[in-house]
Amino acid sequence: MLDDLQYQILTKIAPAAPHTMDGSSYDGKSKIRVLLGDDLLTLIRNKTVIDFGCGDGFATLDLARHGAAKVIGLDIRQRALDQATALAAREGLSGCCEFSTHTDTKADVIISLDAFEHFGDPAAILNIMHHLLKPGGCVMASFGPTWYHPLGGHLFSIFPWSHILFSESALVRWRANIRPDGATRFSEVDGGLNQMTIARFEQLVSASPFRIATLETVPIGKLRPIHSRLTREFTTAIVRTKLISKT
Repeated sequence: MLDDLQYQILTKIAPAAPHTMDGSSYDGKSKIRVLLGDDLLTLIRNKTVIDFGCGDGFATLDLARHGAAKVIGLDIRQRALDQATALAAREGLSGCCEFSTHTDTKADVIISLDAFEHFGDPAAILNIMHHLLKPGGCVMASFGPTWYHPLGGHLFSIFPWSHILFSESALVRWRANIRPDGATRFSEVDGGLNQMTIARFEQLVSASPFRIATLETVPIGKLRPIHSRLTREFTTAIVRTKLISKT
């Protein structure tokens, strides 16, 4: 009964998909520089780099343009990989960029952008990343919004924190009117959504072969005055981190 009521409310509030996260904040900018900073450019120069969860390949190609010797884009979605391969060919970067669902090549640096909140099994992903790193290599990751961010539900964030206030079943039922792909849980939507929090990420890394070298929780601009260790789950825009091997 409550789920039905919530569903009716959702359909009234949002009969169509919200446009709260359309990527326009990166227009005309280098996404890797915005999310990971200019120091990354020195780190990748003349190195072998893996773009883990590369999607359409825009960041992969950007890594090549900024000096990486070879960049391998990995993703589980073949359609995205095909689009990325075609994009690399159009941009004349096929020689230094390749795209696949897996690789045996070891990397000096693994880049992960906007992906840790989507991985179905992030603990397994950390183990795979560790296997793919050369000795002395590192993972540079940026992800968000995390689950308690006002828009942490991505498409489900019809308004701030609606993904927390409404039940999963009501939200997924509402989404079916917009994206009729058969998803029945947050984790089954296109790209996945694993409800990642900052604390959970730290716990996952602690149990992995990695340790956190640096971790920065970048505050939401308007919430910066109240951003702290206590409030970070609700006031963090993105998480930036560097992971290195424990051994």
